[in-house]
Amino acid sequence: MSKRVLIVEDEKNIVDILSFNLSKEGYDTLEAYDGQAGLQLALEQDPDLILLDLMLPKMDGFDVCRNLRQAGRNTPVIMLTAREEETDKVLGLELGADDYITKPFSMRELLARVKANIRRNEMVSSASPAGAAPRSAGQRLELGRISIDPELMVVYKDNRPLELTQREYELIRFLASQPGKVFSREALMEHVWNYEGYVGDVRAVDVAVRRLREKIEDDPAAPQFVVTRRGLGYYFNV
Repeated sequence: MSKRVLIVEDEKNIVDILSFNLSKEGYDTLEAYDGQAGLQLALEQDPDLILLDLMLPKMDGFDVCRNLRQAGRNTPVIMLTAREEETDKVLGLELGADDYITKPFSMRELLARVKANIRRNEMVSSASPAGAAPRSAGQRLELGRISIDPELMVVYKDNRPLELTQREYELIRFLASQPGKVFSREALMEHVWNYEGYVGDVRAVDVAVRRLREKIEDDPAAPQFVVTRRGLGYYFNV
């Protein structure tokens, strides 16, 4: 069965280009030209992924994403933005967007991100079957003050659960799986974002790390758990 991608974008020429290229790759597409229509389609049609522009009539992309997550929907969302301000990207990720791509973008990169996010969502769903019995605390990955329950997909600090997004959880779990090993931003894009052979904008990693540090560190300005190795990347410090 073909995967469905909802395109929420007010520029018809962009919608047409996206729809044409996605269709060539075997995806079915739905289109909406304003935020209200996009949110309604997302809730009614339950697409496999949403391409969501930020600047939309009636309801902007931030509000669409916020309402979607408040409704309990975990549909992967890739935000499309012409803005370069990092605050927009941070806000989008904080509201539950899975990724962003800045206009103008290459169609090859966008299609790779669509494929990777749909695949990642399927992997998460298959790893957490409904009705599965939760594991006991003894089966957590214990890393000093930090522990990770892979069955519940919950990270604990000092035995208190942290409110992490799915991406933040996946990032800390991957780094913590090999404590002390430094991973480049490109490697993290490949292993956490599932972008095979990734070459391109890696700022999403820095944004995700910054948000993660705000939730997991005692002092985000002096991180003790998710540490930077200057010029190389990030590692988890036990």
